[in-house]
Amino acid sequence: MEMKRKWPNFLVTGTPATGKSTLCDRIRKSCPQFTAINIGDFAKQHQLYDGYDEEFECHVIDEESLIDKLRPTLENKNGAIVIDYHGCDLFPSEWFNAVFVLRTSNTLLYDRLLQRNYSEKKLKNNVECEIFQTILDEANEAFDSDAVFELQNDTEQDLEKNVEFIVDWLKKWPHSNHSS
Repeated sequence: MEMKRKWPNFLVTGTPATGKSTLCDRIRKSCPQFTAINIGDFAKQHQLYDGYDEEFECHVIDEESLIDKLRPTLENKNGAIVIDYHGCDLFPSEWFNAVFVLRTSNTLLYDRLLQRNYSEKKLKNNVECEIFQTILDEANEAFDSDAVFELQNDTEQDLEKNVEFIVDWLKKWPHSNHSS
């Protein structure tokens, strides 16, 4: 059941290096009433880890603690929360009114991940994730299909078009939900 809120909450997701954080920063500049939460930064700030994955050289987020810590913020009747994360199936579906899945061409993604000094194994895993549209499939399984939007994000023009699309979607949010 969708929660009534003043403003919508939405999730920006996609394989690492598809431009999620950059997109969220631009949306925040266009819509200052929104609060953006980068899950990686949030988990680090609140020490929400359940170990370290040596193989992929990253912390493992304690998903249960993360959800418990985010619950008061995302179940607030005001809404206006943007979540930035490379996964989506761990979140309760009622938290979000939309899920925007960023996609990037494999060659460009490979180059971006290489610039981030990803290990060969981590780089290969993330490129395969994009090739097999793993995040998009997760989003379509975890959320209503009419709430999931696939956005190509290869160039600066794509980024601007995606910001415009999301801001336009926000402007079309039902006016009845804006009343206090």
